[in-house]
Amino acid sequence: MSDMGAYDMLKLEHQLCFPLYAAARKVTALYQPHLSKLGITYTQYIVFMLLWEENSLSVGEICRRLYLDSGTLTPLLKKLEKEGYIYRQRSENDERVVMVSLTEKGMLLREKAKDIPVAVGGCVPLTEDNAVMLYQLLYQILGGIAT
Repeated sequence: MSDMGAYDMLKLEHQLCFPLYAAARKVTALYQPHLSKLGITYTQYIVFMLLWEENSLSVGEICRRLYLDSGTLTPLLKKLEKEGYIYRQRSENDERVVMVSLTEKGMLLREKAKDIPVAVGGCVPLTEDNAVMLYQLLYQILGGIAT
């Protein structure tokens, strides 16, 4: 490839990463007004969504399922624990494993958050079919990228 061709590939318009990044930022920002009423961040929200499904998970499982590293997750969990939303305890089977569970306060937050997906989903300009296709494509990308 000539140098001009290589430089042409550096154009923002040729990068898949940029619209993914920009769209993720814009969609995440749509959540902010709703989440600020609850006093939580988007990252805390996705942790809550996972725990509302499962109630108790290991730190490692949360990291894996949310594509987060423990350096990001641990301070977030400490804050949620300090605020009384979760508790952490070592697994009885393996002391190296820390389990995260919701408190009653954490479960009650679910009721306050239940309308957020519909409120935000209505702001994303996609048909239902396109939303499903995008969802599938994004998970295909996530599944195909080695960690």
